Amino acid sequence: MSNIFCSSFHFCFFNMADTKGFSSIETPGYVGFANLPNQVHRKSVKKGFEFTLMVVGESGLGKSTLVNSLFLTDLYPERIIPDAIEKQKQTVKLEASTVEIEERGVKLRLTVVDTPGFGDAIDNSNSFSAILEYIDEQYERFLQDESGLNRRNIVDNRIHCCFYFISPFGHGLKPLDVEFMKKLHSKVNIVPVIAKADCLTKKEILRLKCRIMQEIESHGIKIYPLPDCDSDEDEDYKEQVKQLKEAVPFAVCGANTLLEVKGKKVRGRLYPWGVVEVENPEHCDFIKLRTMLITHMQDLQEVTQEVHYENYRSDRLAKGIKGKENGIKSDRIDTNGSSQVGVNSVLSEKDRILQEKEAELRRMQEMLAQMQARMQAQK
Repeated sequence: MSNIFCSSFHFCFFNMADTKGFSSIETPGYVGFANLPNQVHRKSVKKGFEFTLMVVGESGLGKSTLVNSLFLTDLYPERIIPDAIEKQKQTVKLEASTVEIEERGVKLRLTVVDTPGFGDAIDNSNSFSAILEYIDEQYERFLQDESGLNRRNIVDNRIHCCFYFISPFGHGLKPLDVEFMKKLHSKVNIVPVIAKADCLTKKEILRLKCRIMQEIESHGIKIYPLPDCDSDEDEDYKEQVKQLKEAVPFAVCGANTLLEVKGKKVRGRLYPWGVVEVENPEHCDFIKLRTMLITHMQDLQEVTQEVHYENYRSDRLAKGIKGKENGIKSDRIDTNGSSQVGVNSVLSEKDRILQEKEAELRRMQEMLAQMQARMQAQK
């Protein structure tokens, strides 16, 4: 008996010692809800991030170079550039390149969808049909995966952002540019980009930007709108967003070559009259474009999910319900076994549900009447 008492005493003693040893680093009266963002941060860093970028534009505008410059990687190590004869026969095809980038412990699975052959033909009336089909295919695949059994490991290949490259050699938007953006502005976030801005002076760039924005507004094209700042944001962030909005469309130039300028290694292009520094805001909008993409990457994904994908999903489900309703036929079979096609009208889904509810209510009323009759009979 004494041994049992001693063992239980020691057990209680050790438990009390362990309880006293546990200490909280938080101040008294502090619950700890403020640590919830840290939990989300740890889980997000562990899971990693996904982002899909589409680049569309004519050949020779520096799309591949710009993408490699943005993410400091080589997405096209085995690309073969077709010659002039092959370009004449080439049609629009889509090439998706995926690379996993890690920076300070944060992993990003980046997919870049290129569109070689766009705008290179004489007749470009159907050049954007393949791009539209690809975007709808990704939405359809995500919808099927979302409706399936294995919903935990869904790979999101939907297009979150589309860089549309505009030629700097024209005087604004071409008819192909207008038609393409009209077709895609309801399906994807479009960010207009003026390519090879180093071939224009500052005045020419400002004039071209104003002309492009006027044409975008006159044709009713909806490009990606940068979200407005909240009132509690700091002034530096507000000024940054203001400058980003004023820079649209972004006039950029890309380069992957490191040059030495005034004792510093910079990425740029060497010309007889000097060096164009890619990461110098005075030379082009490359830094502003990258800042916009990185700081608003989450917002681009949210707009894709909550606006573009929901529009596709609602249209897709509406078409599916209409297809089912059109397939319903009411056939009546008589007692002799011969079928009579009686009613040609098709009941809608809401009418069918209402009829089922009314039948269920009638059954419940009949059951209540039977129970009341039994109770009166017992009395």
